[in-house]
Amino acid sequence: MPTHQLPVAVVGAGPYGLAAAAHLTARGATPRVFGEPMAGWRDHMPAGMFLKSTPRASNISAPATGHRLADHRAARGLPPIGDRYPVPIAEFIAYGAWFQERYVPEVERCAVLDIGYDHGVFRLRLDTGEEVRSRAVVLATGLRAFAHVPGVLAAVRQDGLASHTSDHADLGRLAGRRVAVLGAGQSALESAALLAEAGARPTLLVRTARLRFGSAPDTDLPGERPAAVRARYPGSGLGPGWNLLAYCRAPWAFRHLPDDVRAGRVRTVLGPAGAWWLRERIEDAGVPVVTGCSVESARERAGAVRVRLRGVTGALEVDHVLAATGYRVDVERLGLLDPGLRRAVRRTAAGAPRLSGAFESSVPGLYFTGLSAADTFGPLLRFVCGTDFAARRISAALTDGATA
Repeated sequence: MPTHQLPVAVVGAGPYGLAAAAHLTARGATPRVFGEPMAGWRDHMPAGMFLKSTPRASNISAPATGHRLADHRAARGLPPIGDRYPVPIAEFIAYGAWFQERYVPEVERCAVLDIGYDHGVFRLRLDTGEEVRSRAVVLATGLRAFAHVPGVLAAVRQDGLASHTSDHADLGRLAGRRVAVLGAGQSALESAALLAEAGARPTLLVRTARLRFGSAPDTDLPGERPAAVRARYPGSGLGPGWNLLAYCRAPWAFRHLPDDVRAGRVRTVLGPAGAWWLRERIEDAGVPVVTGCSVESARERAGAVRVRLRGVTGALEVDHVLAATGYRVDVERLGLLDPGLRRAVRRTAAGAPRLSGAFESSVPGLYFTGLSAADTFGPLLRFVCGTDFAARRISAALTDGATA
C-alpha cells in the first residue's frame, strides 16, 4: 500500500488521544486508535480524588458542539455546575467514556507493545499479535511512564515499602499504616487527605516552609465577576491572571523561548499547591506536616522504613513511603519505542522531545501530545484544557500540512 494511503495510529485513549482522534476523523483521516479508554485515570489515580481544574477547564476537545462535561451532565439529567464545583474523578472518567462512545467509537482496546520505524513507515506490534503499518503515529500515552520517584527510595521501593501515587487506584489498601507522603502539590495533599479518611496515618514531608492552597473562585461563572476584577485578573483555563491567560492563548509562542526558560516555567507555573477545597480536609484530618525537609535516606528496618530527613533532627519510622513527586518527561523511558527510534528523537537537556509547531518530533510522522509536549508548548499541556490546541494542530498537520 502506498505510504499516503496508510492510516494514522493514535496510541493512547485518554483525553489527549481521544481529542486527536476526533479531530483527525472530522478532517477525513482514517486513524486507528489503540488503548483502553481513560485507563490512566481509572487505573493510576486514586478513587475518591477530584480534579484540580474547574469544570470549564476540563472539557475534552471535539470538532463539533455538544462535547463538554456540561453536555455529559445534561445527558444524564444532572443539574448545571459552576467553577466552585470540584469534579470527582469518577464523573470525569464517565465523561471520558461518553465522549469516546460519541466521537471515537472505533477505539481498539488493545496494547501497543512496540513501535519501529523503517523507510518512512511505522510498524506497531499489538498484544493481539497483529502488526500494523502506519504513515504517522500520535503518542498520547499519558503520565505513567514518566512517574518520578527520588533515587533515595530505590531500595525500599524494591522491597515494596515505597511507591509512587500513580501506582495506586485505591489508597484504602494502606489503611491502618503509617505513611510518609513526599510532596507539597495537589497530588501529595489530596493523597494525604484520602489516606487519613481511609484510616491510615499519613505524615506530609515537604521542602517548603509552609503548605500553599489556591483561592476559591469568586463566582461560579466568569461573567459574574466584577468588570474591574476581570480587567486586572482575566479568566483562563489555568486560572485568573494575565500570565496564565498568555499561556492559554499563545502556547505556540512558548516554544520560541530559550530551553532553560521553558523548562523553568513548566516546572514552576502553577507549582506545588493544593486546591482551595483541600485545606479544610487536611486540617480536619489533623495530618501532621513536617516542613523545610527532604529525605536524606530511607532504609528497611524490621519490615518498616526508617526515614532520615535533612533539616530535621532524628528519624521518622513509617510502614510505607508514598512519593507524590510528579512526573519527568524523558523519551528514554518510553519503552514501547524501539531503541533506534528513541535515539532518532531529538531532545532537550532534560530528555523531553523537541517538537515542531505541529507537535512533530525530529522523526517525520512521529507526534507527541499531552505532558510530553509541555516542554515545547508550556503548562497548558499539563491539563485537559490543552487538548483543543494540541488536537487542532496535530490534525491540521496530518491532513493538510498546516502548523498554525
